[in-house]
Amino acid sequence: MLSLLSYCLKMRREVKKWREIEDDPEKYIGWDTPHNSLMMQGFEWHVPADQKHWYRLRMALPSLRDAGVDNIWIPPGCKGMDPSGTGYDVYDLYDLGEFDQKGSISTRWGTREDLRALIAAAHDIGIGIYWDTVLNHKVGVDFIKKFSAVKVNPGDRKTVVSKRETVSGWVGFNFPGRKGKYSTMKYHHEHFNGVDWDELRKQHAIYKVADPRKDWAKDVSDEHGNYDFLMFANLDHTNPEVRADIFKWVEWIGTELAISGMRIDAAKHNSVAFQKEFVDHLRNTVGAEYFLVGEYWRGDVRHLLNYLKVMDYGVSLFDVPLLGRFALTSQTERSDIRKVFRGTLVEQSPMHAVVRL
Repeated sequence: MLSLLSYCLKMRREVKKWREIEDDPEKYIGWDTPHNSLMMQGFEWHVPADQKHWYRLRMALPSLRDAGVDNIWIPPGCKGMDPSGTGYDVYDLYDLGEFDQKGSISTRWGTREDLRALIAAAHDIGIGIYWDTVLNHKVGVDFIKKFSAVKVNPGDRKTVVSKRETVSGWVGFNFPGRKGKYSTMKYHHEHFNGVDWDELRKQHAIYKVADPRKDWAKDVSDEHGNYDFLMFANLDHTNPEVRADIFKWVEWIGTELAISGMRIDAAKHNSVAFQKEFVDHLRNTVGAEYFLVGEYWRGDVRHLLNYLKVMDYGVSLFDVPLLGRFALTSQTERSDIRKVFRGTLVEQSPMHAVVRL
């Protein structure tokens, strides 16, 4: 998924192809080429929490198609921690607005039936739907559990700054409203490696579960020493039960919804090795042709290239460096736009770059 400019840049770098392009330019440049499709973000943070967003989006489909939209990235449609939850505060991946949990049956966006109606209507007019996939944390617990933990330095999560102590963590999930439908998995402290709240002392801090078998994932962003922990109760992707449930979930949602792709949220906070296994499992079960784009938010293109290499180039990435250059150019009175692609994913790996504006 490339902009016209990025695709032209790729052709400029491949000088040997110019004669072929001149003979048949429409083969390479045009609004209908598969590498020049348009994805629209079909939501924003302040959409009303009135449970009607799926309906509104469905009503807008014809005008979006007429405007040239090929695919719509929708928000996480699973149940959040309360009726206004966006889905990034993920409580239950298996509740798409079907069960009476966390204060409502519907999610912020609508019911399961509304969601399925949106996807069916989009499919009928040739628009793909990309699901926003949140895999690194849970929030909105059903019960509190006590366990041993240590505090770490927020600026350097590899540095322990307290002795081992008992904390009360928000790590108990049994999904009583769903009653085991779709998955019987229940989550407890052993399924997480960190939390950011001790209910016992009413204290906010970053606590790492004190278990010799646990640690932060090593293959994550090196910001703050180690950026495995982001927020809430951080899932331990080395736990076999966690992995099995997530892999089961991606098969389930691939059969439950006729989606055509996924956005991988907070990719720099998740083990890249785990993400590679997740993507491989998805490809081998329900999503062989899915379009996958990761949100790896680093401004240095080298980090993006390293991620793509480990992922065996099975996903695309938002071109964060290019977005930064666009922003800088727009704020500068005199800019040399000829240099806008330097140090970007469009320049270094154009076939894996998603240009976000």
